[in-house]
Amino acid sequence: MDNTAGRVLLQRDGPLAWVTLSHPGRLNAITVGMWRELRDVFTRIAADDDVRCVIVRGEGGNFAAGADIREFPVERADAAGVQRYHREVLAPALQAVAQCPQPVLAQIEGVCVGGGLEIACQCDLRIAGQSARFGVPINRLGFPMAPDEMRGLLALAGRAATLAILLEGRVFGAAEARELGLLTRVVADAEVAAQVLRSAERIGQGAPLAARINKRLSARLMQGGALTEAEYQDYFSYADSQDHKEGVRAFLAGVDPHFSGD
Repeated sequence: MDNTAGRVLLQRDGPLAWVTLSHPGRLNAITVGMWRELRDVFTRIAADDDVRCVIVRGEGGNFAAGADIREFPVERADAAGVQRYHREVLAPALQAVAQCPQPVLAQIEGVCVGGGLEIACQCDLRIAGQSARFGVPINRLGFPMAPDEMRGLLALAGRAATLAILLEGRVFGAAEARELGLLTRVVADAEVAAQVLRSAERIGQGAPLAARINKRLSARLMQGGALTEAEYQDYFSYADSQDHKEGVRAFLAGVDPHFSGD
């Protein structure tokens, strides 16, 4: 297989899954094939209860330079193609990341623009190096951001900042991205991988059931409206879990808990 065409690679290290965007020589620009692989990889991860945390990263010092524009004349050749590309290719991939039940961290180095930023926005935590660059300069390509792609940016930055990012089309630094709410932390470039791994380890030391419920509940509460009785029961379902009992037992005993995920 020709790896220069771009791949999304999945690696496992115990309870940790690594998802790597790999498109050598193209700053990991995301092809149609890569979008579909991203969806498939996260669908597999979601079904694997042994995975407790996911790290998304780019290969070779960059996160991703957005969609691969070289494909546009074929994949987005007419109105039907544009709709198909955004609704049937990009949207399902971003949805798969967003709906992943396990915590997802973005390890951001170098360029993180366009579709790369859209992927990062669907992650739960985003840790970036000081020299990382961000933006969505698609105004110079003559098209707006699609609805299912804008949701993640709006959720983090709000309407005013989202419009500024899209209308100006600037590429900006990590400090500004942090101020806009796009990043969880900014660290020294040489420390990005280590800081992301440490964050993943902290997550892994917690109860996986609690992490999953926190993800579901936070997403639901952001939608607004009163919770149904079924939703309340989903939240309180942790009460009889082994992990809850283990957490309390370990605290009272003054020892570290060992969570099984049950």
